[in-house]
Amino acid sequence: MERSIVLKDGRTVHIRPLVPTDIEASLAFFSGLDPEERRYLRRDVTLPEVIEERIRENDSCEVERLVAVHDEQIVADGSFERERYGWGEKIAQIRLIVAPDFRRSGLGTALARLLYVIAHQHDVARINVRMLRPQAQARDIFRQLGFREEFVLPDHVRDLEGKLQDLILMRCELSNLAEGELERGSGD
Repeated sequence: MERSIVLKDGRTVHIRPLVPTDIEASLAFFSGLDPEERRYLRRDVTLPEVIEERIRENDSCEVERLVAVHDEQIVADGSFERERYGWGEKIAQIRLIVAPDFRRSGLGTALARLLYVIAHQHDVARINVRMLRPQAQARDIFRQLGFREEFVLPDHVRDLEGKLQDLILMRCELSNLAEGELERGSGD
């Protein structure tokens, strides 16, 4: 799934799958995020071996990773990950992160819409997102995208600094998304 989009501020980005030649650009993207923000990511994506593993996962049928590129730099990263067990067959997770300079430009929403289209193509019924309590801005964004908070597991996971954090699960039934959301995200 590839497409170019013009953002609210007039910049153009190209959204495409993550590819093996993206190792250095991915490292630069994630290393450029605020360390406090990186603390709440699930893996330390400033390590080359983690980026290489993410690229290998992209070759599987269970994970699809997209990146947004502007001036040959990755400025956003998103993923669609199917649940890997039979009981979660129609469930997937999405993750996305946008560089600070590209926030509030419509890029996160555009990337989320493309991930919705991928979910629809995979016949997914429900999309989940998981985040830690300090990620309040991310929760607000996902609420605007049609997700609702389902539950909180207090002190359930450790952040990258080893501090216990509440895990929050939000979900969206794909059928609840306005048909227009999928149509706007699926054009070429």
